[in-house]
Amino acid sequence: MQLSELIENTVTGLGYELVDLERSGRGMLRVFIDQPAGIAIDDCEKVTRQLQHVLTVENIDYERLEVSSPGLDRPLKKRADFERFAGSEVMVTLKQPLGGRKSFRGILHAPNGDTIGLEFEGKDGPARLDFTLADMDRARLVPQVDFRSRKQ
Repeated sequence: MQLSELIENTVTGLGYELVDLERSGRGMLRVFIDQPAGIAIDDCEKVTRQLQHVLTVENIDYERLEVSSPGLDRPLKKRADFERFAGSEVMVTLKQPLGGRKSFRGILHAPNGDTIGLEFEGKDGPARLDFTLADMDRARLVPQVDFRSRKQ
Protein backbone atom coordinates (compact mmCIF):
# COMPACT_ATOMS: atom_id res chain seq x y z
CA MET A 1 0.00 0.00 0.00
CA GLN A 2 1.35 3.44 -0.92
CA LEU A 3 1.92 6.07 1.76
CA SER A 4 -0.82 8.37 0.45
CA GLU A 5 -3.34 5.52 0.41
CA LEU A 6 -2.33 4.42 3.92
CA ILE A 7 -2.72 7.94 5.29
CA GLU A 8 -6.00 8.56 3.46
CA ASN A 9 -7.48 5.30 4.78
CA THR A 10 -6.43 6.19 8.32
CA VAL A 11 -7.73 9.77 8.15
CA THR A 12 -11.08 8.85 6.56
CA GLY A 13 -11.43 5.96 9.00
CA LEU A 14 -11.37 8.56 11.80
CA GLY A 15 -14.11 10.59 10.07
CA TYR A 16 -11.97 13.29 8.46
CA GLU A 17 -11.08 14.21 4.89
CA LEU A 18 -7.48 14.13 3.67
CA VAL A 19 -7.02 17.46 1.88
CA ASP A 20 -3.32 17.24 1.11
CA LEU A 21 -0.15 15.37 1.96
CA GLU A 22 3.38 16.72 1.67
CA ARG A 23 6.61 14.84 2.18
CA SER A 24 9.61 17.12 2.31
CA GLY A 25 13.30 16.85 3.04
CA ARG A 26 14.66 15.69 6.37
CA GLY A 27 11.79 13.26 6.87
CA MET A 28 9.02 15.87 7.37
CA LEU A 29 5.52 14.56 6.73
CA ARG A 30 2.68 17.13 6.61
CA VAL A 31 -0.93 16.01 6.60
CA PHE A 32 -3.80 18.45 6.07
CA ILE A 33 -7.24 17.33 7.25
CA ASP A 34 -10.72 18.84 7.16
CA GLN A 35 -14.34 18.17 8.05
CA PRO A 36 -17.51 20.23 7.53
CA ALA A 37 -17.52 21.45 11.16
CA GLY A 38 -13.91 22.63 10.87
CA ILE A 39 -10.75 21.39 12.53
CA ALA A 40 -9.74 21.96 16.16
CA ILE A 41 -6.50 21.13 17.94
CA ASP A 42 -8.11 18.02 19.44
CA ASP A 43 -8.82 16.73 15.92
CA CYS A 44 -5.18 17.20 14.92
CA GLU A 45 -3.98 15.43 18.08
CA LYS A 46 -6.35 12.49 17.49
CA VAL A 47 -5.18 12.04 13.88
CA THR A 48 -1.52 12.49 14.87
CA ARG A 49 -1.71 9.75 17.52
CA GLN A 50 -3.39 7.32 15.12
CA LEU A 51 -0.98 8.10 12.25
CA GLN A 52 2.05 7.68 14.51
CA HIS A 53 0.79 4.24 15.45
CA VAL A 54 -0.01 3.23 11.85
CA LEU A 55 3.29 4.55 10.47
CA THR A 56 5.22 2.64 13.15
CA VAL A 57 3.33 -0.59 12.49
CA GLU A 58 3.84 -0.20 8.72
CA ASN A 59 7.53 0.65 9.26
CA ILE A 60 7.29 3.99 7.40
CA ASP A 61 10.40 6.12 7.91
CA TYR A 62 9.75 9.74 8.93
CA GLU A 63 11.38 12.19 11.32
CA ARG A 64 8.52 14.57 12.06
CA LEU A 65 4.76 14.47 11.54
CA GLU A 66 2.58 17.58 11.35
CA VAL A 67 -1.20 17.32 11.16
CA SER A 68 -3.17 20.52 10.65
CA SER A 69 -6.13 22.23 9.08
CA PRO A 70 -5.72 23.35 5.46
CA GLY A 71 -6.39 26.93 6.59
CA LEU A 72 -8.85 29.55 5.40
CA ASP A 73 -7.33 29.49 1.90
CA ARG A 74 -7.97 25.75 1.60
CA PRO A 75 -6.76 24.15 -1.62
CA LEU A 76 -9.35 22.59 -3.92
CA LYS A 77 -8.06 19.49 -5.66
CA LYS A 78 -10.79 16.90 -6.11
CA ARG A 79 -14.14 17.11 -7.86
CA ALA A 80 -15.81 16.73 -4.44
CA ASP A 81 -14.02 19.91 -3.27
CA PHE A 82 -15.54 21.88 -6.15
CA GLU A 83 -18.99 20.46 -5.41
CA ARG A 84 -18.72 21.25 -1.69
CA PHE A 85 -17.51 24.81 -2.17
CA ALA A 86 -19.77 25.82 -5.09
CA GLY A 87 -20.91 29.40 -4.49
CA SER A 88 -17.67 30.33 -2.72
CA GLU A 89 -15.08 32.81 -3.90
CA VAL A 90 -11.98 31.07 -5.22
CA MET A 91 -8.68 31.79 -6.92
CA VAL A 92 -7.94 29.48 -9.87
CA THR A 93 -4.64 29.26 -11.73
CA LEU A 94 -4.62 27.45 -15.07
CA LYS A 95 -1.71 25.50 -16.53
CA GLN A 96 -1.98 27.38 -19.84
CA PRO A 97 -2.99 31.04 -20.33
CA LEU A 98 -6.49 31.76 -21.56
CA GLY A 99 -7.02 35.17 -23.11
CA GLY A 100 -3.55 36.20 -21.95
CA ARG A 101 -3.98 35.27 -18.30
CA LYS A 102 -3.64 32.25 -16.06
CA SER A 103 -5.13 33.46 -12.75
CA PHE A 104 -8.82 34.09 -12.18
CA ARG A 105 -10.71 35.09 -9.04
CA GLY A 106 -14.44 34.62 -8.91
CA ILE A 107 -17.47 32.66 -7.74
CA LEU A 108 -17.27 28.91 -8.19
CA HIS A 109 -20.05 26.96 -9.90
CA ALA A 110 -20.70 23.29 -9.19
CA PRO A 111 -19.17 20.88 -11.71
CA ASN A 112 -21.30 19.85 -14.66
CA GLY A 113 -19.79 16.64 -15.94
CA ASP A 114 -16.04 17.31 -16.16
CA THR A 115 -16.53 21.06 -16.58
CA ILE A 116 -16.21 23.48 -13.66
CA GLY A 117 -17.46 27.05 -14.01
CA LEU A 118 -16.10 30.26 -12.52
CA GLU A 119 -17.93 33.58 -12.73
CA PHE A 120 -15.48 36.49 -12.63
CA GLU A 121 -15.17 40.17 -13.47
CA GLY A 122 -13.61 40.48 -16.94
CA LYS A 123 -12.39 43.55 -18.84
CA ASP A 124 -15.85 44.13 -20.29
CA GLY A 125 -17.90 43.15 -17.24
CA PRO A 126 -19.06 39.81 -15.86
CA ALA A 127 -17.54 36.77 -17.59
CA ARG A 128 -17.47 33.01 -17.18
CA LEU A 129 -14.57 30.61 -17.33
CA ASP A 130 -15.18 26.92 -17.95
CA PHE A 131 -12.30 24.57 -17.15
CA THR A 132 -11.55 20.98 -16.13
CA LEU A 133 -9.36 19.60 -13.36
CA ALA A 134 -6.80 18.73 -16.06
CA ASP A 135 -6.68 22.43 -17.15
CA MET A 136 -6.04 23.61 -13.61
CA ASP A 137 -2.66 24.15 -11.99
CA ARG A 138 -4.16 25.00 -8.58
CA ALA A 139 -7.23 26.42 -6.88
CA ARG A 140 -7.77 27.86 -3.41
CA LEU A 141 -10.62 29.35 -1.43
CA VAL A 142 -10.42 33.10 -0.92
CA PRO A 143 -10.61 33.67 2.86
CA GLN A 144 -13.79 35.42 3.94
CA VAL A 145 -13.59 37.65 6.99
CA ASP A 146 -16.81 38.51 8.80
CA PHE A 147 -16.15 41.78 10.62
CA ARG A 148 -19.65 41.76 12.11
CA SER A 149 -18.72 38.91 14.44
CA ARG A 150 -15.81 40.83 15.96
CA LYS A 151 -16.27 42.58 19.27
CA GLN A 152 -16.22 46.36 19.14
